[in-house]
Amino acid sequence: MLVSRSKDINLFRQSEKVSLIRFLVLYTILVASLLLLISIFYYQSQEKLMYAQYTKLLNTYANSQIKKLKNLHHYFPQQTRYPRSTKFKSAIYDSEESRIFSLLEKEPQYFDNKIYRTDGKIHLVHTLDTYYLGAKYLIIEVDEDRTWLENTLKYILILGAIAFVILSIFGVFFVKLFLKPMRDAILLLDDFIKDTTHELNTPISAILNNIEMIDTSQMSEKNKKRLTRIDIASKSVSLLYQDLTYFALGHKMQKKDEEIDIKALILNRMEYFFAIGNSKNIEFILNLEEVYLFIDKAKITRVIDNLVSNAIKYNKRNGTITIDLTPMGFSVKDSGIGIPKDKIESMFDRYSRFNNTEGGFGIGLHLVKSIVVEYGFAIKVQSSLDVGTQIYVDFRSKGYTL
Repeated sequence: MLVSRSKDINLFRQSEKVSLIRFLVLYTILVASLLLLISIFYYQSQEKLMYAQYTKLLNTYANSQIKKLKNLHHYFPQQTRYPRSTKFKSAIYDSEESRIFSLLEKEPQYFDNKIYRTDGKIHLVHTLDTYYLGAKYLIIEVDEDRTWLENTLKYILILGAIAFVILSIFGVFFVKLFLKPMRDAILLLDDFIKDTTHELNTPISAILNNIEMIDTSQMSEKNKKRLTRIDIASKSVSLLYQDLTYFALGHKMQKKDEEIDIKALILNRMEYFFAIGNSKNIEFILNLEEVYLFIDKAKITRVIDNLVSNAIKYNKRNGTITIDLTPMGFSVKDSGIGIPKDKIESMFDRYSRFNNTEGGFGIGLHLVKSIVVEYGFAIKVQSSLDVGTQIYVDFRSKGYTL
């Protein structure tokens, strides 16, 4: 339960901002789509209204022109002048849509549409019941008054922008309102985890200190083995406690970089791991050179502890662990179960575990990666199933590679 809550807390912390951004992006897209749809409907309604007004006007012009065409038809060929008007321009086309006579500035594009717009002009297509002068279609053309379009676009832009801003503010308000109960619960659990983690320190330290103070000279071999198992279990819990402490409180810890003797630190930590490794009869091979790094001691300790701890955890019985330290880098190589190739890339992800047969929270290697990246080092991994794994921390490179 403690692990699950800790996981929820840290996941929420990391993803709350991302979730908020994603929600707002999705919300913005939906709002923009809705406003665009409304704008299209409004534009179409205004266009229909404009067409209705022009249809009424141009039908009046068409009826007037038809009368003139009828008169011309009856007096043709004595009268051959095509009737004109200062209010509109017109043209006549036969049943094959071939031009008979035209005063239009723009050629008609359609004969099946009653009215349409084309390059700043309005065309009305009127089908003649009687083919005067052999014409079937009468086209009436006038200049389009684009005032309606300018007003429509202005109205859409202004009201659309206002509506978008208001809906965006509502979106931010609602998402924060919906997240508040979860945030409050997570913060409450966060405090609980911090307090619980802090309280674990005293009993763990007491157990380890008392184990060291026990006089084993008078104990039977059976009890010595029991004490050894208690010691190993206590040290394992201590490692988990240290990871949890750094994981939960590391962002609040003040960074204290100093000159650290890495060889001495490794030797000191190996005294801690020998007992754990002996439970699997693991042989340790140490090839350590003198190396000094300007680094936070607590952070480099977490790197060493987690790499060695994983090497023990995923090693085979009677296996070996080789630890190399040079001025160029630090590596831990085991003879364990290895890591599948498809998992190597994600092995440093938070809560990632190689398998479910071993304990742990899956945060150790994530901490290693975050510390290594912070100091500009690199991580290189080589692994083969049933052969073993080598993790190399390169002090010279920046970034981490697999």
